[in-house]
Amino acid sequence: MKTFNLIAAILFVLFAALQYNDPDPYIWIPIYMVSAYVCFQNYKGKYDAFSHWIIVAFSLIYAIRLIIDPNGVIAWFKEHDAENIVQSMKASKPWIEQTREFGGLLIILIVASVNIITNKKAAAK
Repeated sequence: MKTFNLIAAILFVLFAALQYNDPDPYIWIPIYMVSAYVCFQNYKGKYDAFSHWIIVAFSLIYAIRLIIDPNGVIAWFKEHDAENIVQSMKASKPWIEQTREFGGLLIILIVASVNIITNKKAAAK
């Protein structure tokens, strides 16, 4: 799990660095950096269940908002035929940005959940 958390921490720092040209970097840089910090703390053996549950709750709430937003994931899927999200972002296609943000939250949610599950198993032994 140490390697998993180190890789996740590095990836989250890279994700944060890529946000400089995002329409809302003031939201996403802190989100990724907090996730990187928590993963780095896990790497050092300092697991904190509370911070993981906060990340899970925040990610779920924000992800639901991105799913139901009029220009969100549902719109991308139903109204825009799940068009390619790796194309360049245009102001006329906000559903692409919303879907990408949802993907980022999904990655954060998966990493935090893996840490919660593995630490519960470790504590039970």
